[in-house]
Amino acid sequence: MTALSSTTTNPPLTTSSTPNDPSDVQMTDETGRPKFPAAATIPLAFKREQRNVPVPPHRQAPLKTTWSKIYPPLVEHLKLQVRMNTKTRAVELRTSSLTTDTGALQKGEDFVRAFCLGFDVDDAIALLRLDDLYIETFEIKDVKTLHGEHLSRAIGRIAGKDGKTKFAIENASRTRVVLADQKIHILGGFKNIHIAREAIVSLILGAQPGKVYGNLRTVAGRMKERF
Repeated sequence: MTALSSTTTNPPLTTSSTPNDPSDVQMTDETGRPKFPAAATIPLAFKREQRNVPVPPHRQAPLKTTWSKIYPPLVEHLKLQVRMNTKTRAVELRTSSLTTDTGALQKGEDFVRAFCLGFDVDDAIALLRLDDLYIETFEIKDVKTLHGEHLSRAIGRIAGKDGKTKFAIENASRTRVVLADQKIHILGGFKNIHIAREAIVSLILGAQPGKVYGNLRTVAGRMKERF
């Protein structure tokens, strides 16, 4: 019996523990919780992915003139590879071995897409720095079916003389608005987009700009008190 007990108990002791074995280090802290060595820092976005953002014809010339402002944040900040494909007329984005943020490709696509929708580079770049910014797009016909001069007047009410109404909506709601024919693009936070959309919908439905200005002043005052 003694021989059997020695053969059954000795091998686990000799195989499971060796001198200077890292596993012999204390694996629990004072409270009894397991303690593990620090994980090695490895790039998160190791998978090669690519996105293509088509550029509409009316934004190809602005893209060419402002290209020196578009690619630096994509390459230096997000560590992406970017190029303009002149044959397909699309901006190609893909991850590299230096990309560490798993959401970098999506942020880069949103940034380029915002510029293609008509937003300024300085406004679109905010999508790379802030996580709570969105773009909402809707058409005038989604609010009210208008044709001919009625449609033109609705667009004129939204823009205002020399763009004053649009600027007032942007300043009061802290958003950016782009009027692209019958489509309206709004860039901003969730609540800010709601404020701007309500003002634009009121103008489409025929509200007087003066009344909309009054509502915007009230909303702007509330936002200042809140922040």
